[in-house]
Amino acid sequence: MTDIGRITAAAQRLSGHVRVTPLLNAPLLDRIAGRRVLVKAECLQLTGSFKARGGWSAVSALDPQARARGVIAYSSGNHAQGVALAAARHEAPCVILMPSDAPAVKVANTRSYGAEVVLYDRQTEDRDAIGAKLAEDRGLTLIKPFDNAEVIAGQGTVGLELATQTAEAMAANAPVLVCCGGGGLAAGIALALEAHAPGLTVRTVEPLGFDDMARSLAAGKRLKNPAATGSVCDAILTPSPGELTFPVLQRLAGPGLAVSDDQALQAVALAFAHLRIVLEPGGAVALAAALFAPDLPGTVIAVATGGNVDPALFATTLERFA
Repeated sequence: MTDIGRITAAAQRLSGHVRVTPLLNAPLLDRIAGRRVLVKAECLQLTGSFKARGGWSAVSALDPQARARGVIAYSSGNHAQGVALAAARHEAPCVILMPSDAPAVKVANTRSYGAEVVLYDRQTEDRDAIGAKLAEDRGLTLIKPFDNAEVIAGQGTVGLELATQTAEAMAANAPVLVCCGGGGLAAGIALALEAHAPGLTVRTVEPLGFDDMARSLAAGKRLKNPAATGSVCDAILTPSPGELTFPVLQRLAGPGLAVSDDQALQAVALAFAHLRIVLEPGGAVALAAALFAPDLPGTVIAVATGGNVDPALFATTLERFA
């Protein structure tokens, strides 16, 4: 179980090994949104996403003997890179299971950290079954991308930073919009804010048609997405909310939000134009909601979760929304 004690312990292990990322603001973005938008730039984190936090937290928490045998993770790319980097710096063997349609830049980056990459077809193959078999056959410890208490705790360190940064920015009562796949980041942030900034409330943001968390929160039970692919927001396409994360968000989060792929891509272009940060579409959905969603208050915080965008997609996005 993840609680504030586990998040605080993770923060101590992460200190000096991950970056404290800035909280950014641009007057022209405020004008577009019609509200003050504060952007937590996790795209500037090591490996280009917040996943470096959870990866380091999980690997560093392992028993030394288990760590020496190695770890395995499955991911479309950001969790992969976070675990691979942490494993490399702990001199632990690492196998990463990635979908065959993952962006090439994410596959290449994961391999560059020294991980063995195993590709699978997410349309026809079960990543959980493949990962479990590899873990058993090789004696590896499976580090799930969101249903892992130490991963959630590592992601929760974003919330600890936000508690301090929003107080300094005089934004102690606002929604915190969080890009959401399985809900590890959103759950970790929600637990940290509950303890240190109770005026801030997490709101999950997903792509339209893949908003399983929003629908699950509304229904009061975990629901699945009807399809595995079909959105440009590859980083946050998951089958359903996590078993560990959903109860946390059911208790602490507000209603979920969803944005279109076009809105996510427009947010990518606007973030580069006005904040000079690079986002991938899945890492920009929270900013898209901050900019375009109705019925939000005068100040919102958006967590920009990742910047590992395919260069060709980034170029065409900037050209399209110039």
